Amino acid sequence: MKPDSTAAVELRDLQLKADIGTYGPDDCRPEVHLLDLTLGIAVNQVLIPHDGMAWVFDYDPLIAEIDRLAADGHYETQERLMTRIAGACAAYPAIQHIEMCLRKLPVRSGSGSLGVRLTLDERATTALRPDPAQLA
Repeated sequence: MKPDSTAAVELRDLQLKADIGTYGPDDCRPEVHLLDLTLGIAVNQVLIPHDGMAWVFDYDPLIAEIDRLAADGHYETQERLMTRIAGACAAYPAIQHIEMCLRKLPVRSGSGSLGVRLTLDERATTALRPDPAQLA
């Protein structure tokens, strides 16, 4: 049964400083890689009893980690960077489900965008979480 109430943190059009892909001399190289991210969280982290960071999901450390991962080196594929971002998101127990799209532009002759989309439900997100036994 689906819950009647949901909450999410939405990040749109975050420009990543990423080096992705292998291109020949005549290939169109993307000028930008943009990340869209929707993170399902508990409703009680949006409908809060008092104003203060203690009541909400603090997304700033996650964004810093995404920036770090993007700049971590060369990626041959968007999918590998997305895998690492999904793992970083799943490391936060407050995140219940994840949807992301990483797209590059332009694709050809200064036009178009091409992206890869990933949607992880609660079970798939939980499966990505680090094993607490391995952290000890």
